[in-house]
Amino acid sequence: MLDTSELDAWHRDGFFLRKGFTAPDVCDAMHRRIIELSRLAERGEPITPAFVQTESRLADSEGPAESRVSKLFRVHRQERVFRDFCVAPATLEIVRELLADDLDCFLSQFIFKHPGALGQPWHQDAFYFPFDRSPQVGVWLAITHARLESGPLWVLPGSHREPIHDAVADRRPDANLGYVEIVDHDMSDAVPVVLEPGDCLFFHSHLMHCSTDNESMHMRAAMVFHYSEGGTRDGTEERFGFKSPNNDFLPVLRSGRTIHENERA
Repeated sequence: MLDTSELDAWHRDGFFLRKGFTAPDVCDAMHRRIIELSRLAERGEPITPAFVQTESRLADSEGPAESRVSKLFRVHRQERVFRDFCVAPATLEIVRELLADDLDCFLSQFIFKHPGALGQPWHQDAFYFPFDRSPQVGVWLAITHARLESGPLWVLPGSHREPIHDAVADRRPDANLGYVEIVDHDMSDAVPVVLEPGDCLFFHSHLMHCSTDNESMHMRAAMVFHYSEGGTRDGTEERFGFKSPNNDFLPVLRSGRTIHENERA
């Protein structure tokens, strides 16, 4: 499933991009379902195990429920349009080649970047994943266009070879819950990831990345899945003193074979 240029980019840069990986109608279906879940949650109706994180800067803004959402987590187990992408052979074959024959999808998050929303500071996803095995693989699917003015992802090529850096809490007044920032590394060689709907970025969990503020009039959205080697142990509670509300380890591949719904734990 991976060509030589993609494998070279993975080892050299810590990421590669698949243009047109997913059909636009799938992206549209994901977006519609997240809007539905956002509105249900704001009305006080249960959407468990999914849950919403509000965009701090926009928490008091007017408009529909989704206009105040930063992220919506845990949709890969029970929400069909997301689970179908998560366990699709086209997705799993790529992640298997990058990681292992046994895979779990442990985290899913739909990310809104509404006009006026803050970006997320420089970080490594592995900072949030104190697991007994490393690395993990992130799969970032563009739901809408990501342009320079709408707060796209920026990545630092080659930084996946770095250890996990210490990070400080995001000090901005409107910082979202859990945001941290790496302040001990030179990011001057960073490059933006400009995307069309359906493009997909595969990236290493040690890769340093950030996003900028959305200074446009258009919303930018992405759907992100994170995969670990099957059987990985989550040490979040030991490290941070609490169990992660975001993680939900779903077995998706064993010995290179897809785990069907009635076989999953």
